[in-house]
Amino acid sequence: MPQPRRQSWHTIASLLPFLWEFRSRVILAMVCLVIAKLASVGLPLILKEIVDALDRSQNLLIALPAGLLIAYGIVRLASSIFGELRDLIFAKVLQRAIRRIAIKVFRHLHTLALSFHLERQTGGVSRDIERGTRGVSFLLNFMLFNILPTLLEIGLVTVILFVNYDATFAIITFVTVSIYITLTLVITEWRLKFRRTMNDMDSKANTKAIDSLINYETVKYFGNEDFESQRYDDNMSVWEKAAIQSQNSLSLLNMVQGVVITIGLTAMLFLASEGIVKEELTLGDFVLINTYLLQLFIPLNFLGFVYREIKNSLIDMEKMFTLLGKHQEIQDKDDAKPLDIADGNVVFEKVSFSYNPERQILFDIDFEIPAGHTVAVVGTSGSGKSTLARLLFRFYDVNEGGIIINGQDIRDVTQHSLRSNIGIVPQDTVLFNDSIYYNIAYAKPNAEREEIFEAARHAHIHEFIKSLPDGYETTVGERGLKLSGGEKQRVAIARTILKNPRILIFDEATSALDSKSERAIQTALTEVAANHTTLVIAHRLSTIISSNQILVMEHGRIVERGTHQTLLATNGIYTRMWQLQQEEKKHSDDSINA
Repeated sequence: MPQPRRQSWHTIASLLPFLWEFRSRVILAMVCLVIAKLASVGLPLILKEIVDALDRSQNLLIALPAGLLIAYGIVRLASSIFGELRDLIFAKVLQRAIRRIAIKVFRHLHTLALSFHLERQTGGVSRDIERGTRGVSFLLNFMLFNILPTLLEIGLVTVILFVNYDATFAIITFVTVSIYITLTLVITEWRLKFRRTMNDMDSKANTKAIDSLINYETVKYFGNEDFESQRYDDNMSVWEKAAIQSQNSLSLLNMVQGVVITIGLTAMLFLASEGIVKEELTLGDFVLINTYLLQLFIPLNFLGFVYREIKNSLIDMEKMFTLLGKHQEIQDKDDAKPLDIADGNVVFEKVSFSYNPERQILFDIDFEIPAGHTVAVVGTSGSGKSTLARLLFRFYDVNEGGIIINGQDIRDVTQHSLRSNIGIVPQDTVLFNDSIYYNIAYAKPNAEREEIFEAARHAHIHEFIKSLPDGYETTVGERGLKLSGGEKQRVAIARTILKNPRILIFDEATSALDSKSERAIQTALTEVAANHTTLVIAHRLSTIISSNQILVMEHGRIVERGTHQTLLATNGIYTRMWQLQQEEKKHSDDSINA
């Protein structure tokens, strides 16, 4: 469903806390802005006096108005210098605000529940943040330093014309500006729907492009290059249509603005010329009025562009701030305390869970992993095995029951302390597009090099890494695609060994390994797990025969439990699974020997 649109003022108000850190700089910048604008408005007044002083029709004896010329130079310099000082003072405010907003969004995305990240479209989210931060820069710069000063200048000029000249001058100025602003607002609001369409299509096209490139091999396997290009172009064609409509409507707006400005400018000049003919105004007055008109309408014309761009920036910021408004489903309680891991005893107490109300995944799961023991969970795909690991990490909260570690419900402790004490080797290992060294060290960024090498040795990957041309500095590629499945899993094992948590989870940890590598790593995993509380989620039963307890799951329930020998003796589901795998192994061995 489309996200509800945020009110523009709400979006602007969201920026205020980020400016508050440097409020003294903001105030000082605004003072410089006012001084620069007062100097700018004062220039035509001095210019009038200079022209009148040099006008032969007004003076029989002309003297060089040196004082006025010097004053004109000083005021013009002040206008320029205070304008630059304003930018100089505000630069730190602007860049810090952009930085803080970007890091706040980035941090917030990491606090959102796994359910959000399973549904998100990475390319679209990335583009939303990029456009949003760019919009913040434009909004702060142009709203504070273009719209406000221009409005201030319009007010000052109108007052000067009203006080010093016929009220008609002030009325024409006010009416022209009012019509101009009204038409700009109305037409710009109409144009916004095209901009929103462009943004939506841009995000969707970018999402499809990134998704297709990440899955490059799959696209090639099925020969779907043309299909992917068509999906991308479907969005870009809608974007093209919206972009054309946006440009056409922009041209219409510019023409309307040009007509309004021309009529107002012509009327003012006609009135001023008539005043000179009637000798009610001097040549200096004509120059002053003409200068004010140029000084006013040039930025007023720019004001139309600025307003359009500010509205566009607000649209660009909408989605970014909508991300900040996403609710954190999993939050620490106000009185949450760090986990006291102690010996790491883990208990699942009558746990029931569903990702959505229509389909329950776990039913009344009840078991204990005593400190230092290993409990293995087996079962068919979809039986809920991997969900146990996600719940233990508290990516989701259980619907009923509880998960207890050393007497503490995990909902009562901080998420950081919980996850820092649990290590996992997942079934699907995803690596950062960086070096092997970086990926192993990710578990402990401040680790010594020898610690990382030792972890790699335990994972039986050290020698392989050393044999690579770039050794530990070898880049693994996007999602680790330059490594084989087995190599990626061994890097993940080394990473978990380096973390050295009290509680370990092996989620199909050796599923991508060949038999020889599996036996070698299984020995290492057994050594690592010896003094840890360990949950093993397994497919190959041969890897868990030494577990202290084995749980057999089916349709979200524990249907059998016991040691390997005990379960074989029951001649139940586990026995059939064991016999089937033994037959598959025998056929595989016969094929190799043949």
